[in-house]
This record gives sequence, C-alpha cells and structure tokens, in this order.
Amino acid sequence: MALLEVKNLSAFYGMAQSLHDVSFDVNEGEIVGIIGANGAGKSTLLDSIMGLTKTTGSILLDNEELTVANTAKIVSFGVGYAPERANLFPYMSVEDNLLVGAYTAREAIEQNLELVNTLFPVLKERRNQETSTQSGGERQMVSVGRALMTNPKVLLIDEPTIGLAPKVCNDIADALRKLNKETGLTILITEQNVNFALTLAEKLHVLETGHIRMSGTAEALAKDPKLNEAYFGH
Repeated sequence: MALLEVKNLSAFYGMAQSLHDVSFDVNEGEIVGIIGANGAGKSTLLDSIMGLTKTTGSILLDNEELTVANTAKIVSFGVGYAPERANLFPYMSVEDNLLVGAYTAREAIEQNLELVNTLFPVLKERRNQETSTQSGGERQMVSVGRALMTNPKVLLIDEPTIGLAPKVCNDIADALRKLNKETGLTILITEQNVNFALTLAEKLHVLETGHIRMSGTAEALAKDPKLNEAYFGH
C-alpha cells in the first residue's frame, strides 16, 4: 500500500522549472532510492515534499495532501527530513540538536532518543560535544537522528554519503537497514552514489534534469546496460 504518493509534481525557482511531472509511489515499509547526477533535481524533490519550493501537482502522505500545508504542518503529519546541507546548530551540543527535532513528538522524546542512540552509539558517547567540532559522518548521523526525533511515518534523507569515507558510508547504510528492518520505517533516500543506493534500496528511480528516466527494482537496474553506461562507464 502506498504511504507516499507523488503525482505529476513540477517544481519552480522563480521562472525556472526544476522538476517536470515527476510521479512515483513509496509503499509502507519500503526503502526507495532516487539516484542521479549533481543538479538532477534530487534535493529539489525532497524540498518540494517538505513544502520548501513552489510546486504544482500532488503529494499525498497517507492520503493527506501535503502541497496545501506549510513545512511545520508537514512534519506534524509524519515526514522527517535529513537534508544534505545538514542545517545543524553548530554551537549546540549533539543532544540539544537532537532535541530540537522533538518539538512535534514531545511525548516520545525518551523513546526516540533511545532509538537514535542505539542506531548511532557514537552520538550517545559525544552527546555534549558541539556539532561544529564533529566529523562529517558524525554530523550526518546527527542530521538523521534529529529527523527521527520527529517520530516520522516516512524518513527523507538527502545524499547521506556525500564527502564521506567508505567505512562511514557502510556504517550509515547498516544503521538505515537496521532501522527499516526493526521498526518498519519507510525511507526515501536520494543519492549520487549509485552503488550505495543499489545495496540499500528495494526500488530505484533515476532522475535526470528534473525528469524520471528509469524506474525499477534495484536488482533489475543493476543489470541495466543504460544505467551501467551512465554511472559505471561500461
């Protein structure tokens, strides 16, 4: 059953159109990946779901229309967002950054904080550390953790591996798999790192210049000659 439905979504920055009639579904409990090169429109897509861009079309979460709601309301409906830009408060501690995300789920603070600390034990160890002094991987973990503190139905993650070492990428992938398997949380992730997306997501959509060009299971797309030529050079 589709939890998130994006229908004929177009997005605009002033007169410039960034997304063109994008449509896809994310079923409850799935991990779905949006892959594409830099500038393909991946961040714009997630920003649009969060109500941060001018759009036409429809975005439904559990049959609730999101395009008529502001960002705060969209979060309260159950959308958590970990942006690629991170947008952390650099001079606040790890724990205080996490607690900022809890304003829509105050009744579940302890439960969600325990979940975040279980997924990312290093954050518990460094809960009093300012995020400005953390590594890129740790800041990415804080960003994902803060989104989880909203108690989301669906978690949006924008390019979590950008600029990170392979081991850190593997750690984040392991945490997201565990999160999905143990809690059933629905995850929509964007990535330039196609290998990462192929090993994590069940379904993938290839975004190019604001258009979805290909869609399919990770297994099928991994064997697709067009995808291999575009992203792996063979």
